[in-house]
Amino acid sequence: MAHQYANIHFTAGVKQVQQEMGSRQGYQGMESGPDYNGVLSQLEADFINERDSFYMASVGESDWPYIQHRGGKAGFMRVLDATTLGFADFSGNRQYISTGNFRHNHRVALFFMDYPNQRRLKLSGYIEQVPDHDLATLARLEMDDFTAPVERGFVIKVVGFDWNCPKYITPRFTEQEIAQLVDPLVERNNQLQSKLDRLAALEHDKAKDDDMAACVDKAIGSGDLPLVVSAVRQLTPLVRAYELRHREGKALPKISAGAHIGIPVVMPDKSQTTRYYSICSNPARRDVYEIAVLRQTQGQGGSQAIHAWLQLGQRLNCVAPEQGFALHDDARPSVLIAAGIGITAIKPMAQQLAATGRQFELHYAAKSKQHMAFANKLANAFAGSVQFYYSDQQQRMDLAEMLRRADPDSLFYLCGPERLIAQALAVAKQIGLDPERLRYQHFQASQITKEKQKASAFQVHLSQSDIMLTVAEDQTLLEALEQHQVALPSACRSGICGRCVVAYQDGEVSHQDACLSEPERQQRLCACVSRATSPSITIEL
Repeated sequence: MAHQYANIHFTAGVKQVQQEMGSRQGYQGMESGPDYNGVLSQLEADFINERDSFYMASVGESDWPYIQHRGGKAGFMRVLDATTLGFADFSGNRQYISTGNFRHNHRVALFFMDYPNQRRLKLSGYIEQVPDHDLATLARLEMDDFTAPVERGFVIKVVGFDWNCPKYITPRFTEQEIAQLVDPLVERNNQLQSKLDRLAALEHDKAKDDDMAACVDKAIGSGDLPLVVSAVRQLTPLVRAYELRHREGKALPKISAGAHIGIPVVMPDKSQTTRYYSICSNPARRDVYEIAVLRQTQGQGGSQAIHAWLQLGQRLNCVAPEQGFALHDDARPSVLIAAGIGITAIKPMAQQLAATGRQFELHYAAKSKQHMAFANKLANAFAGSVQFYYSDQQQRMDLAEMLRRADPDSLFYLCGPERLIAQALAVAKQIGLDPERLRYQHFQASQITKEKQKASAFQVHLSQSDIMLTVAEDQTLLEALEQHQVALPSACRSGICGRCVVAYQDGEVSHQDACLSEPERQQRLCACVSRATSPSITIEL
């Protein structure tokens, strides 16, 4: 038979399938004439020498095949002659499955991939481990400028090879290959950016303070933490990430997972306000904070303003980070549940738990993979511990199943829209789960809060100062306190940051915040959004 690769692999069973599928006639021509594809030409030798990895298959005593990826510096698989390959086997995961299989069965199959050019070479042969005393052969396999430890050497006698169809090979590129393409573009971009910077500087001299584009040249906000936007990335069609660094290059205040930061925002009417966002970067980092902002067309306008206005180089005076959604600090397992932009609070929790070696699982739902921020990063970092759910593929979280099957002492952390939290609380009540085990954070306050709908007036008794005041029907409790010069810390005024939380008693409350858990709401309220539904209430001020 002419084609040596076909001689190995076109068995009777394979030929039968070829016959059934109509391809047999096309392959019959490979079975006659002089032998070929058993001796490497310069084409195959050059191709192999250019590869920095290959896939290798072996078969063990159980008759199960095993595939292994082997990598190194380009050319570490050596073409020793036209029918012999050899490579140094570097220290790996120490399972030694391939090495053990080869002691039982010397047959080996190799795949060499050229992803950028969509080429692949399949090769079969017999493999032998180089004896330790064969120093000459081992020396031919070593690479002087590659320092990875070599455990053994292998030589392969080529029996047959075949160039495979490029169909369905997705082009992939190494960092070096990408750099060769991108570096000239980066240089050109830098040149253009330099020109734009000079033009912007000239334009700034003419612009007035009310020109939104000129805001980048002055610090915005009245917070105590001086930051600058050092990077902007588009994570999804609607979510944009902003990296923030200290303007003086100092280390940032230490945080833990669940912290949020106050970002000054310039609204379309040129007024300034503060919006609070979860810090979604790794809590261990002290050089940068990252926030991710979902552009909401039906919100209060803050996210749209950030997307339109906040840009690279903008200086901000931010409200320093505060903790509002902290992890427990003992060894109990964690179940992390996020929906949509709620991942910004959950992602750093997973990173902090992984860094401390604590048990957790992560569940993340979104409309589609396209709308899922950080999906690739989470999949790579927490393989085996993370599960994704895509609404466009009719995939839904089974909260009841999650809560039932979790370890008895697990704590659950949820961040997402109202319906996610409400469903989890309902399921917990149904199965008798202690509500203290559910800890959650809404990523926005309720729509009722935003619309500032009118409600009934009520009386407020301040227990510590023995003051009685009235909260009007179109007034918040916080506004009434400020009107009577009663000091209470505040910031977001939308029930998110939790700075105006105060204890209450002797009354019924309608909670409209997005920062308190259900058990906390039994004793505390958020003064900027919550109202008494009873005629009067007592608060501890």
